Amino acid sequence: MDEAPAARAFRLGALSHRNFRLFLLGQGISLIGTWMQSVALGWLVLDITNSPFAVGLTQAFRSLGVLLFTVYAGVIVDRVDKRRLIVWTQALQMLEALALAALVWTGRVTTSQVLVLALLFGIVNAFDIPARQAFIAELVDRADLMNAIALNSSMFNAARIVGPAVAGAVIGASGVGLCFFLNGVSYVAVIAGLLAMRLPPFVSRPVATSAWEGVRQAVAFIRGDARVWVLVVLVAVFSVLGFPFIVLMPVIARDVLHTDARGYGLLMAAVGIGAMLGALGLALRGPRVHKGAALLEGGAAFGALLVLFAAMRSVGGALALLALAGCAMIVTTALANTMLQTLVPDELRGRMMAFYALVFVGLAPLGAFQAGLVAEHAGAPFAVALGGVGCLIAVALAAWRVPALRHTA
Repeated sequence: MDEAPAARAFRLGALSHRNFRLFLLGQGISLIGTWMQSVALGWLVLDITNSPFAVGLTQAFRSLGVLLFTVYAGVIVDRVDKRRLIVWTQALQMLEALALAALVWTGRVTTSQVLVLALLFGIVNAFDIPARQAFIAELVDRADLMNAIALNSSMFNAARIVGPAVAGAVIGASGVGLCFFLNGVSYVAVIAGLLAMRLPPFVSRPVATSAWEGVRQAVAFIRGDARVWVLVVLVAVFSVLGFPFIVLMPVIARDVLHTDARGYGLLMAAVGIGAMLGALGLALRGPRVHKGAALLEGGAAFGALLVLFAAMRSVGGALALLALAGCAMIVTTALANTMLQTLVPDELRGRMMAFYALVFVGLAPLGAFQAGLVAEHAGAPFAVALGGVGCLIAVALAAWRVPALRHTA
């Protein structure tokens, strides 16, 4: 694998791999479109229904497919050509974005249509997420894996900054339809990057076990290592209780902070700024990061920051707290991802990433549902604060019940 001078200079080892650079560039462009669509979708549903619950329900539908199918998808990922699978999933998601644009521009968009497309997106995502996560390990050496995951998270969150900011301006100037269209076009970049990679020919291996036996093997591995088990549980708790603060952002922007679409975009971008800086910090520090301790500290900080954010009533203060929360959030999730990938054997990586996707994305419908329901009856700030307290309790229990986690280097 060739090595880039810039990568050597900054000691970002994953960037020394050509295939990873292509992956990162394509993902970066595509993710800007993805975040534009995420912002536009929340604003569209709120405009159609004027209901915080409907906003949460739409986001829940986008993750329901992951909840239902990703465990099976993990078995498939371990058996097929990951690059080919990702090309197909990205192409299908492109069609979903273009369909939304067409519905908006023709004036025929309805809540039921948005929910159906959201459900189809989630089913495709059930295969896309574990495939992309496991594919990273095929693009870099094992020593560069944490660096690659951190850089991928950094790119994801750089897009989180650019995408919402651009979406806010586009919505104000041209409406949500253009956001959906631009997202559809952005998938061309990631598909082109995948096709340009130079990889060894895929060799299919005979499989002696059934899909159910493949799942059972992954479950046995998770239950057999207390650190893996508690990481999965922590990510699940954060997904259900903590991360839905993003789902409620349109409601908080409009009804609590009394700002418009541009202000909403800035709030989402603030989360991305903090997350990008946190991911870059992990990438630069590399092996010097004590993973277990940093994960627990980041998780506790995230919960506390959510409680503070729930009490904030000024846009400026909210932006600062969201940046810090974004940093704590990405430190926690990137370290959980890295630890799971380094603790799992290669032959189980796809299935482990499927379980990670299940609890990180698949349980999001439950989180979005509970957040929307609580916000509908007790207000969005209370829903966010409740999630923060839940995260704090989960981190404290993890540190107490599995002390080995803190000492994991």
